[in-house]
Amino acid sequence: MTLHQPVTLIATLGGQPQVVTFALDALLAQGEAISEVYVLHLSFANPRTRQAWQRLQAEFVDDYYAGRRCRLRHVPITRNGNELDDIRNESDAEAAFAAIRDLIVSLKTEGRRLHLCISGGRRMLALLATAVITIFGDFSDRLWHMHTPEATLARVKDGAQMHVNPEDGVRLITVPLNPWGAYFPALRDLAQLTPANLPVYLRQFTAVEDPRCRRVWEQLSPRERDVLRAFAQGLRPDQVAERLSISLSTVNTHKTNILAECRNVWEVPPEETLNYRFIREHFATFIERV
Repeated sequence: MTLHQPVTLIATLGGQPQVVTFALDALLAQGEAISEVYVLHLSFANPRTRQAWQRLQAEFVDDYYAGRRCRLRHVPITRNGNELDDIRNESDAEAAFAAIRDLIVSLKTEGRRLHLCISGGRRMLALLATAVITIFGDFSDRLWHMHTPEATLARVKDGAQMHVNPEDGVRLITVPLNPWGAYFPALRDLAQLTPANLPVYLRQFTAVEDPRCRRVWEQLSPRERDVLRAFAQGLRPDQVAERLSISLSTVNTHKTNILAECRNVWEVPPEETLNYRFIREHFATFIERV
C-alpha cells in the first residue's frame, strides 16, 4: 500500500441502507481514509431499493459524509441497457458479473484500494461481487461481512437508524480473500473472454507468456533471481529485504534492473510505469517451474 493510496468502499444494496453506513462508520473508525462509496444495486423500480438509495443520499450532502469529503455513487446492474429487477437466469448473472467487473477493474486501474461489503441486497450480488474481487482484486483489498444482533436488526430495519454505538453489537467480519488473479494473471484475461475466444487465448498464452519470462530470467544475476522470486510470491519490497537479509535500497536496485529487462522483453512504452506488482502478476506461475 502506498502512503496516500485512495480508498474506496463498495457495498451491495437492497432495502437496508444502514448496512452501507454501518460499514462505512466502522471502517472510518479503523482509520481507513475512504474518499468514495459505490453501491451496487438492482433496479430502482423496486420501491424498497429506491427508498434505500434516497435514505443513503441524505447522509451524503455535497459529497461530504459526517464532515469529511466522501462522495456517494451508485452502479445499477443492467442487461442490454436495462436495469435488472432481479437475477433470474444465467444471462442475468453474466450481465451482473460484467457490471461488477467493470467497476472494480476501473477502480483498480485508478490505483484504488478496495473494501467490499457484501451484506446488503440479493445473495447473488454478494456471490458475484466476491467472485470478481477474487479475480481482479489484489493483496491490499478487503472483503467484509456484517453481523448485526437480532435486537439491533429490529430497531434499525429499513434505515430507521443509520448509525449505531459499539454497545449495539454491529461488527464487520473479515472474509478470507485469496486474490487468485494476482497469483495467476491469466485468470483476469480469461474472466473477460467469451466462450468462443477462450481456446484461442489459451493457445496464445501458452505460446507467448513463458518465453518472455524465460528471456528475462536468463538475463538476471543469481541475486536478482532471488529478488524476482520473492516479488513473484507476493512480497512487498520491505518483506523482500527482510527475507533475503539485504537493505531496502539493494532490493530497489535489483528491482530496477529486473523491471528494465521486463520493459525490454514486453516492449512496454517508456511513459508506462512499472512496479514490483508487474513482477508478481507475470511471474507467479513461472517461478513454480524453474
